[in-house]
Amino acid sequence: MDYSQYRDLKIRHIEPGILEIVMGEEGKLAVATERAHAEMARIWLDVDRDPETRVAIIRGAGKGFSAGGDMAMVEEMTRNPEVRARVWREARDLVYNMINCSKIIVSAIHGPAVGAGLAAALMADISIAAKNARLIDGHTRLGVAAGDHAAIIWPLLCGMAKAKYYLLTCDTISGEEAERIGLVSMACEEKDLEQKALEVARKIAAGAQTAIRWTKYSLNNWLRMAGPAFDASLALEMLGFTGPEVKEGLASLREKRNPSFPEAPPDF
Repeated sequence: MDYSQYRDLKIRHIEPGILEIVMGEEGKLAVATERAHAEMARIWLDVDRDPETRVAIIRGAGKGFSAGGDMAMVEEMTRNPEVRARVWREARDLVYNMINCSKIIVSAIHGPAVGAGLAAALMADISIAAKNARLIDGHTRLGVAAGDHAAIIWPLLCGMAKAKYYLLTCDTISGEEAERIGLVSMACEEKDLEQKALEVARKIAAGAQTAIRWTKYSLNNWLRMAGPAFDASLALEMLGFTGPEVKEGLASLREKRNPSFPEAPPDF
C-alpha cells in the first residue's frame, strides 16, 4: 500500500504486520487542519486494504495526542455551507470507516486529546492512555452539540450518566480516570505508553486474524445499531455552526475568557 499521498499523517510499518500512524510534528500539538481532517477520515480505507497490515497504532507526536480543530477552519464552517458539508462528510466517514476497518486499531494517548483526534482515540478498538493524559470533549464549550463521535460510543464505554456529565460540562478527564470509568481500555505511565501499545499490537498481530477480525465485526454491530443516534448528533452539531452560540464560543476562546452565551429560544 502506497501512503505517500498523506502529508499531515506520518505513516510507516514499524514491524511486519504493524503500521504506525502519527499525527502532528515533534514539539507541537497535532491540529486538525483542512487537510489533516480529510486524511484522518480517509486513512482507514487504506489500512483496511493494506495486505501488509494486521494492526494499526495511532498516536500523536510531540506534546500530546491532538489539539482539536484549526480555528480558521472552524470559523469558516460558521460562514460557508460548502465547508460545513465537507466537514460533516469527513466526520461521518472517520467514525464509520474506523468501525468498518477490518484491521485492529490501537490508540496511544498522551497529553491533551481533543477534537477529531479524540474521536479517533476512542473509536479505536483498543485505547491506551497515559495516566496523566487529558481527554476533553469541548463541543458544548464551543457552542455546538457533541456530534463527532460521542453519541455513538461514550454511553457504551462509560455509561450514560458519566457520558452526559462530561459531554455537558466539558470537564477534563485524566487517563487514569478514563480507565476507571471504562472510557479507555487501559492506562499506564506516560514513559511506558508507546511500548505498551506496541506490546498489545504484537499480541494481536500474532493472533488468528480471521477470528480476531470477525470478532471485531461482530462487536461493532453494537456501534452500527447506534448509528442513527450518531447521525442525528452530527447533523445537530453542523446545525449549531449556523447559530449564535458558536460565534460567542469562538470569540471567548480567541479572547481567553469565559463565554457568555445568548439565552436559548423559549421552545428549546
